Amino acid sequence: MIEMLRTPDERFYGLPGYPYEPNYMEINGGRFHYVDEGEGEVILCLHGEPTWSYLYRKMIPPLKKNYRVIAPDFFGFGRSDKFTKVKDYSFYLHYRTLIKFIERAELKDITLVCQDWGGLIGLSVLGKHPELFKRVVIMNTSLPTGHRGLPLAFRLWRMFSRWAPTLPIRNIIKWGTYRTPQAQILAAYEAPFPSEQYKAGARAWPSLVPTNPKDDGVRQMKRARAVLKEWDKPALVMFSEDDPITRGAERWFMENIPTVKNEPEIIIERAGHFLQEDQGKKLAEHIHDFILRSHARERGEEIVLDPEKYPPTKK
Repeated sequence: MIEMLRTPDERFYGLPGYPYEPNYMEINGGRFHYVDEGEGEVILCLHGEPTWSYLYRKMIPPLKKNYRVIAPDFFGFGRSDKFTKVKDYSFYLHYRTLIKFIERAELKDITLVCQDWGGLIGLSVLGKHPELFKRVVIMNTSLPTGHRGLPLAFRLWRMFSRWAPTLPIRNIIKWGTYRTPQAQILAAYEAPFPSEQYKAGARAWPSLVPTNPKDDGVRQMKRARAVLKEWDKPALVMFSEDDPITRGAERWFMENIPTVKNEPEIIIERAGHFLQEDQGKKLAEHIHDFILRSHARERGEEIVLDPEKYPPTKK
């Protein structure tokens, strides 16, 4: 029998910048949490390792003025339930959970916003059900197929996350940000994990990144790549200026997604791996502009970019 833990609700009381009422859905016997704010077109924001929907707190307020913003917590993270054993987590657990969530919430015409593992899972779901998605925003992520070696920084992180006696969430957030967040912010990222027993999901994710073509998830990620190569809907790629984990991964998306050429090349300056934490408001502004441009194109209007906001760059 799979043992499951639930982080006490009081751990989430009074977190800075996160006033959102929790929403829950029962999936496969576990309680799955998500933020659901605003009205209009759906923007689905997917977090990665070892963060949770708190990562999007700076982006939700400006976006919810015009859109319905949904930010779930994957199992093992945030306010969602947590298995106690690393072996109980798998690519398929997260993949199937996200599909069930989208289906049960009856989401459609989705603008997918994904980063880190949110990209591996979210883009794989997009590859399976492209009809559910209207646009995609890709940030600091990749679609590994096990054919190329992983960056040294990631290989070291992978070993550390699996074997270190303790998994220091605060320090991981520090390492992944351009400027160290305040102490209360770091504490908020640690809120879902009262003890090491709650961190099995965070320990599991790095080891689930495919390193062999036969690994779980490779088939789905190959399908996602194939779908993205034929993608005729709007797509925006935004990577940090300095992220040792995903540096260089943006090239595949820039070179292979046909509609990316319709958008400005955006490099997020003064941002680390967790670019939502470092530059959340700027990202929200770029996403809003991106959606407005897609509406204008639907109306057949000519797009003229503000050269101050989007200076010309060589593709």
